[in-house]
Amino acid sequence: MTSDLTPVRPVHLDRSSPVPLYYQVATRLQELIEKGEIGVGARIENEVDLAERLGVSRPTTRRAIQYLVERGMLVRKRGVGTQVVHPKVRRPVELSSLYDDLVAGDRAPRTEVLDLRVLPAEDAVAAALRLPPGTEVTWIERLRYAAGEPLAIMHNAVPLDLITLTKEDLTAQGLYELLRRSGFVPRIATQVIGARSATPAEARALDEKRGASLLTMVRTTWDANGRALEYGTHVYRASRYSFELNLSAG
Repeated sequence: MTSDLTPVRPVHLDRSSPVPLYYQVATRLQELIEKGEIGVGARIENEVDLAERLGVSRPTTRRAIQYLVERGMLVRKRGVGTQVVHPKVRRPVELSSLYDDLVAGDRAPRTEVLDLRVLPAEDAVAAALRLPPGTEVTWIERLRYAAGEPLAIMHNAVPLDLITLTKEDLTAQGLYELLRRSGFVPRIATQVIGARSATPAEARALDEKRGASLLTMVRTTWDANGRALEYGTHVYRASRYSFELNLSAG
């Protein structure tokens, strides 16, 4: 290691947290940069040395660095290494909801709240939210419209002690916006996308033919501290909706 490299001091990582290690590493590095402990123009250690210092794998370190490169805080230069390019940059990694996306696309979202009640979480839901089995949660079922057409049926479970939800609020705003207003900002999620045929009830609600193709999405969302905010399982009309993924080679 050459003398002009800036060694990164060890940081605390919570290995029991559902938040991925790479994201924890990236967040800690961002904090050090924003506090000035790693200054503008400073070169940080290579992936091997940094991984050893932090006690994580090299792929974890590589992904954390790439995360900050994509957000404009670090830059990789051939023959130079990885450098800090901005002293204080805050680009929140906020997840968007269907409501957010429809508003952004000027699609006139409208929500019909079909069910809102408190009930014991099923085992899978409790496990996703890291709650003891049977813990009570707020259970929400909504029908989301876009430009006057039914688009999705959404089910969500929210920890009971997190936020008080009303039908009026859920009709007027998206769940993520309500969470953000209460100080709980969605930062990271695990998400599984699939497909299946509509049940008769789903077909009626979505104005589709029986057996029509639906896209499915199951998501668990956490804030920056690793607190579970919501578990969602949604179905979308495949004839009206698609998922777009932006991919890059690491």
